[in-house]
Amino acid sequence: MYNRFAIVIGGSGGIGQALVTELSLNSWQVEAPDSHNLDVRDPKAIRSYFTGKTPDLFVYAAGITRDALLVRSSEEDWDETWSVNFTGAALCTTAVIPAMIARKFGHVVLLSSWSALHPPVGQAAYAASKAELLGLANNLARSYGPSNIRINTILPGFLETRMTTHIGAERRQEILKDHVLGRFNTCASVASFIRYLHEELPHTSGQVFQLDSRTV
Repeated sequence: MYNRFAIVIGGSGGIGQALVTELSLNSWQVEAPDSHNLDVRDPKAIRSYFTGKTPDLFVYAAGITRDALLVRSSEEDWDETWSVNFTGAALCTTAVIPAMIARKFGHVVLLSSWSALHPPVGQAAYAASKAELLGLANNLARSYGPSNIRINTILPGFLETRMTTHIGAERRQEILKDHVLGRFNTCASVASFIRYLHEELPHTSGQVFQLDSRTV
């Protein structure tokens, strides 16, 4: 019997799939559209998708990379990165919040990145778009806290997903050296934390959670 409803944007990604599994196994009803089901670059499609839906938990896990130095980034790559990573998150959140306000309950989790705080060389667009999510979440938490809407941000860490398959072995070892535990985080652990955050920390909002073992 389902009594909790979650929407996870980016359902085909590693974190999205892990979160669907985690929630479904714990009596959640979950919708997890991927880019084929919902184009987060299309405001009209977003408004249509969210009409009539009031999730207890909304997670924006969509994201892309178009790595390049700023001076070598094409306008198309820059715009696409921002459209998916930031504007899509803002539009989806804008679409889902009114129903949460009406019910006076809801939780929005935005997935940012370690790169937002410690941008590596060659990730100008990605790092900037993910950093902007931190500012958005802070503003939303302050704006909608009085309506009992929670907004939190997660930095999941370096994960073994499709997004990181292009990274060579040498670079992986460099990244791993920054992890004091000597291991990467996993999608399953991220999913478990999101469920814990929602279910066990009902008084927590406006926070940024770094989930790997890199020191600030």
